[in-house]
Amino acid sequence: MRDLVEIGMGRTARRAYDLDDVEIVPSRRTRSSSVVSTAWQIDAYRFELPLVTHPTDAIVSPGTAVAVGELGGLGVLNAEGLWARHPNVEDAIFRLVRAAEDTEDPTAIVRELQELHSAPIRLDLLTEAIKTVRESGVTVAARVSPQHAAELTPDLLAAGVEILVVQGTIISAEHVQRDAEPLDLKDFIGRLDVPVIAGGVSDYRTAMHLMRTGAAGVIVGHGATRGVTSTDSVLGIGTPMATAIVDAAAARRDYLDETGGRYVHVLADGGMSVSGDIAKAIACGADAVMLGAPLAAASDAPGQGLYWTAAAAHPSLPRSRVALGPDYAVDLKTLLFGPSSDAEGVVNLFGALRRVMAKTGYSDLKEFQRVGLTVRR
Repeated sequence: MRDLVEIGMGRTARRAYDLDDVEIVPSRRTRSSSVVSTAWQIDAYRFELPLVTHPTDAIVSPGTAVAVGELGGLGVLNAEGLWARHPNVEDAIFRLVRAAEDTEDPTAIVRELQELHSAPIRLDLLTEAIKTVRESGVTVAARVSPQHAAELTPDLLAAGVEILVVQGTIISAEHVQRDAEPLDLKDFIGRLDVPVIAGGVSDYRTAMHLMRTGAAGVIVGHGATRGVTSTDSVLGIGTPMATAIVDAAAARRDYLDETGGRYVHVLADGGMSVSGDIAKAIACGADAVMLGAPLAAASDAPGQGLYWTAAAAHPSLPRSRVALGPDYAVDLKTLLFGPSSDAEGVVNLFGALRRVMAKTGYSDLKEFQRVGLTVRR
């Protein structure tokens, strides 16, 4: 039964929970972390880490996409970002860093992002960025918005993209826009030969609708990070991630029954700052996590300590602040696997996941999704 509370006369709302509100419960068994597997597979592509990068230029360049792939995850390029618009992205990043230093005008950096993204997308630059990833041998993934999916996808596939991510703040099975044909995701996905990951969603019904379009994966959330994403402030739309992931996992189970065995992956995007949040997201039912801000601490992140999401560059209604990264910086491999001398859960993110799986007695991610949970309040 849904947990409804009355918020006024004749109006109720569902009680929902963030990852901070739930805790993982150990089972009667433990095991060695050396026998724990964090591998997962979507379509024909297997990954040793349940890590997909949030597609922002702040953390994903062609080079870091390669590095993430070589470490076992999936790096997702933003096909509408800086590498698709500017031949010298280092200069563009320098402009952002300089704008971030303007303490008298906190909006300067957002205006700078908006101006940089006003440059047209150049297919030669986009193709070159994808080529760099493809030639390394890792899986090639790129993100497009629903508004530009139909326009850009043929060129992305021709360049070698193997997994397509169609992502917006909120996404639906049919995206309607003025003076253009609506993007019918079911028809769009049905005409492609590559797996499509689509999102973000925050409830059971929308997750189920996206699964029925043929998507191979559904993104839950919109990359919300404390101190960065302001979608709640600007639009009044928030995603209590624990409840949203559980709901999407329920849709996955029901869709599996409905189709007689078609499994759609659930990717959690947002609400995760430390390693414990990653573990909780998978415990709630996610197959993988989409990380953004936690990766900004990598010394090889292109944002040079700055972090933003794609929504920061919206030309009329930006929904993401640009945040300064932590005072420390470690290389990407250490950030993901350690060793760590930090006790706050911000380094060795996936070593910690292996440890909690071992502590609770589960050998792989699918088993770990059945771990017990408690609610704090």
